[in-house]
Order: sequence, then C-alpha cells, then structure tokens
Amino acid sequence: MEDWQYAQADRSEELAQHHHFSMTKHQDGRDIPFAITVKEYAVAPKGQHLRFFAQADRPVNQATAGFVPSGWGDSVLKALADCMRLIRQFPCEE
Repeated sequence: MEDWQYAQADRSEELAQHHHFSMTKHQDGRDIPFAITVKEYAVAPKGQHLRFFAQADRPVNQATAGFVPSGWGDSVLKALADCMRLIRQFPCEE
C-alpha cells in the first residue's frame, strides 16, 4: 500500500487518488476532446471488487440512449482502456 491509503479511517470514506487523462475522438471531420478521470480507491468501494474506476467528462450515443463512458479495472490501465473503448465504440452526437 502507498502511504496516502493509510489516511482512510473507515472504508465508507471511499478515499481515492485521481489520475487525469485526455483523448481526442476524431469523428465526421471533427475533433472531440474528452477528459477522463480514473479514481484509485484505497480500498474497493462497497459492492465492488476492483479499486480503479474511470469516467469520461461527456456523454456519447445521445441520440439513442446517451450514457457517460466509464470502466472498472484492477489497474489504472485497465479502467482507462475500458472507458476509452466505449468512447471509440459509440458516436458523440452533440
């Protein structure tokens, strides 16, 4: 465990370190910027087995059933890659 994780006194506090990333989706001749935050929890949140959660800053697939891309993983890489896969897979229809 890293030092910062010992600051959490109770699991319900959901202490997390944030990692920030950005990517650009090229779609229909446009560049659409996305910011992605990956939360690295000191201990997996209640009901989860994984400690890393990634979430984009904007929705995709708005014309059909819009949702905000996200992903869970057992590392920053896996959570980030899962979120980016959804950004690539669905159109951004602003």
